[in-house]
Amino acid sequence: MAVNKKGALIGGSVILLVAIVAAVSVVVTHNRFATKSAAPSGSTNLQSTSRSVQAICEPTDYPDICESALSKVAKNTTDPKELIKLSFQVATDHLRQAFQHSKLLSTAARDPRTKDALNTCRELMEYAIEDIKTSFKKLGGFNTSEPAKAVDELKLWLDSAATYQETCLDGFENTTGDAAAGMRKALNSSMALTDNALAIVGHLAKFVDGLKLPDVLGRRRLLSDEEVEAVKQKDFPAWVSADRRKLLSIPPSGIKPDVVVALDGSGDFSSINSALGVAPIKSLTPFVIYVKTGVYKEKVTVYRNQTNIIIVGDGATQTRVTGSLNFIDGVGTFKTASFVVMGEGFIARDMGFENTAGPAKHQAVALLVQADRSVFYRCQMDAYQDTLYVHTLRQFYRDCTISGTIDFIFGDAKAIFQNCQIFVRKPLENQQNIVTAQGRKSRQSATAIILHNCTITADPSFPPAFHAKNPTYLGRPWKEFSRTFVIQSFLDTLVHPNGWLPWLGDFGLRTCFYTEVDNRGPGADKSLRVKWKGVKNISYAHAQKFTVERFLWGNDWLPSTQVPYIPVLLPQSLPERIH
Repeated sequence: MAVNKKGALIGGSVILLVAIVAAVSVVVTHNRFATKSAAPSGSTNLQSTSRSVQAICEPTDYPDICESALSKVAKNTTDPKELIKLSFQVATDHLRQAFQHSKLLSTAARDPRTKDALNTCRELMEYAIEDIKTSFKKLGGFNTSEPAKAVDELKLWLDSAATYQETCLDGFENTTGDAAAGMRKALNSSMALTDNALAIVGHLAKFVDGLKLPDVLGRRRLLSDEEVEAVKQKDFPAWVSADRRKLLSIPPSGIKPDVVVALDGSGDFSSINSALGVAPIKSLTPFVIYVKTGVYKEKVTVYRNQTNIIIVGDGATQTRVTGSLNFIDGVGTFKTASFVVMGEGFIARDMGFENTAGPAKHQAVALLVQADRSVFYRCQMDAYQDTLYVHTLRQFYRDCTISGTIDFIFGDAKAIFQNCQIFVRKPLENQQNIVTAQGRKSRQSATAIILHNCTITADPSFPPAFHAKNPTYLGRPWKEFSRTFVIQSFLDTLVHPNGWLPWLGDFGLRTCFYTEVDNRGPGADKSLRVKWKGVKNISYAHAQKFTVERFLWGNDWLPSTQVPYIPVLLPQSLPERIH
């Protein structure tokens, strides 16, 4: 009997999900209660529910909190899928309680920086609640034909919810009073419960892997030399018109945008924010904004409900959005960005983003991105400390230029940079340069910063004479489980032989995951790299898991953008090979 691909594993999404979750539950329950006799046939459901809750909570890092929270809402259910849903629900409920607490703290706060931090917390907690709800919805529509992908989708939105809570607490740096301690206490339970939900979903993923289900992407293959620059082609969604399909491969003069922005009055609007103001809400079709040459001095925000926005400029050095908000002048890092992207499906081409605050002003973000399936093609991001905040969700950067000094690519997204030029600028007299500061706080999280086929070199403002005095490192662990991959990239002489730099003392040195695979250039020699437990050597085959195809599931959504990408690793390097 013929079946389609989506029905090849088992007919019916819910049936397989329940079967998988139930199997996980049975295995864990068996391990935990193997020495106990079966309950008497006439006993109440309470014992069965308790054991089911304990089984679901077994793989979590906070089992006591998990069991306590679920036991209060589980009633008589032993359905593992229902218990997983409840784990999402209790995390949301505790977030709402923390949100209310932040409002009370804000009323009492007198320090302006503390008030701003609490206001930011409320905003971030709203995002966290939304994203847990999104993950909850995806649990109900679990795609059994591609279970590994479905599990990744669940974790994606839980990861972002966890990051928003951590970002809330980050905002209390240099604040006075006890609001920071109060907010941390208020978020303790919701952060633990969000982490527990990640662990439960992660355990589900391990079980799926153990089933050895057919690989829906087909066998992992390596690109031949002839295919290296080829772009995988797929059918486009029906709503993507022929003009839209060509959008990112034609010059600006050939584009038919929805609106035009021009400083000289020749467009529909003179500001980008004004153009965004007429964009449809939650659009399923692209809304194209063409921004003519000019320096746009405005803080631009693409809001969450502004989906599928495409912004095209005249070139990354010709069309620039600039700002100068910074930490030293009293603005929290999260609020310093010149350009903020929150709307899913955002694409930028030939645009420049900068923060001109300068190195003495410390944290000053040029671009902040927390939009799923966001793409930046031939764009440029310039600042000093904290240039590019890859905050959350899936992000892809192709043929971009990023410049900065300290932690200038940072955040907790699933972000891949491909064929990008990374320029290290001259820092202040007593500073060191650090390219990345990845913010993965939990071992359950699936996030990472990945540099693939990129170049790390010195900006012309940073000549070799200063490289020894102001050394440059690939990254440092901003959060305990920080994870960064440098793969098949060119590392210039300025990269310090140690490679990686501690954050503070031994924080994160055992728990981070830093690796370099198949790199080249004078800075790629790993013989003198630091010997932390968290600095790993992985194989070329293992690194295939951290490619556009697998890590971002990019084959599902990148072809329709017409942005070129390399789906898997390039052929392994030979001596003197140039990729």
